[in-house]
Amino acid sequence: MSRALTDEPPAKPAAIRHGAIILARHGEPALSRKVRLNAAEYREFWANYEILGLLPGQTPPKQLLSFVESCGALISSTRLRSIESVQALAKDRVFDRHDLLIEAPLPPPNWPRWIRMSPSLWGFFARLWWWFFDHHEGQETRSQAEERADRAAAMLIGLAASGENVVVLAHGFFNFMVGRSLRKLGWKLVESEGYKYWSMRRFERG
Repeated sequence: MSRALTDEPPAKPAAIRHGAIILARHGEPALSRKVRLNAAEYREFWANYEILGLLPGQTPPKQLLSFVESCGALISSTRLRSIESVQALAKDRVFDRHDLLIEAPLPPPNWPRWIRMSPSLWGFFARLWWWFFDHHEGQETRSQAEERADRAAAMLIGLAASGENVVVLAHGFFNFMVGRSLRKLGWKLVESEGYKYWSMRRFERG
């Protein structure tokens, strides 16, 4: 009887469950959107938006704070608004910064100078032209950004394989693209706050 028990193959260890991946948008940048601009002025607006940090005095949401406190990996893009968002959430905690996570480009359509709109409307039309008409003005194309989103998703899945949660502070539209890549790889969106500043979307392995 003891011989039979000895000959049995050892039990396989239980597989470690992946942690969740939380894609969060940075806080509000220190640049007012209460202006009306033409296309050339919007290009300048976007260039400033890309280099500025956060508007002072913001309070990150409690749920996002709790995710950051308990996560195993904390990551930002290399843009200042994302870095300062992590610092507002995690104080002196060490975190990684990846240019793989920067926002996709946003060149506006070349419309006449007399057309003036808010930055929000310009952003909508610029993204529409970039996404559907490949209007990139020599910057990253949609297909290139999709390939980058796939690489970002693979990186995050690798980190989540430790079993601990991963929190990313990056950008609204590129987070959307990373989320698409995660879903292609079998991950499910289980919680979403949309794409407003400080919002988060939580993905879990299906």
